[in-house]
Amino acid sequence: MEQRSNILIEFNSIQIAMAQSVPPGDIQTQPNAKIVFNAPYDDKHTYHIKVINSSARRIGYGIKTTNMKRLGVDPPCGVLDPKEAVLLAVSCDAFAFGQEDTNNDRITVEWTNTPDGAAKQFRREWFQGDGMVRRKNLPIEYNP
Repeated sequence: MEQRSNILIEFNSIQIAMAQSVPPGDIQTQPNAKIVFNAPYDDKHTYHIKVINSSARRIGYGIKTTNMKRLGVDPPCGVLDPKEAVLLAVSCDAFAFGQEDTNNDRITVEWTNTPDGAAKQFRREWFQGDGMVRRKNLPIEYNP
């Protein structure tokens, strides 16, 4: 059984390596360039963005934020088939506008190809190692 599990691990590693030797295709986001929150900031705001896999391959995606105290994203990761889209809820918790630095706040979408034949379930290891990962930054703008 141990030899069989070693073969499976090696096979999975080869699958991941092959999927990651092809650069991930494009995604689209709506909005395309930035996310805007409007005052007042004494209550939680939620803004929805759409991420569309415009490539011909299945991708895994993960969302990062520069300020985890203030910004949240749900769902934070997932898998999209070709041409599939997902709606993400970007939330901004209450904060003291003008008293906190918001200049560098942004959401980053990272994505990579999934291994051929992999289940449609997100795996963090797709983003580790030498594989190609693409990124798109969406700055956050706060209107007074």
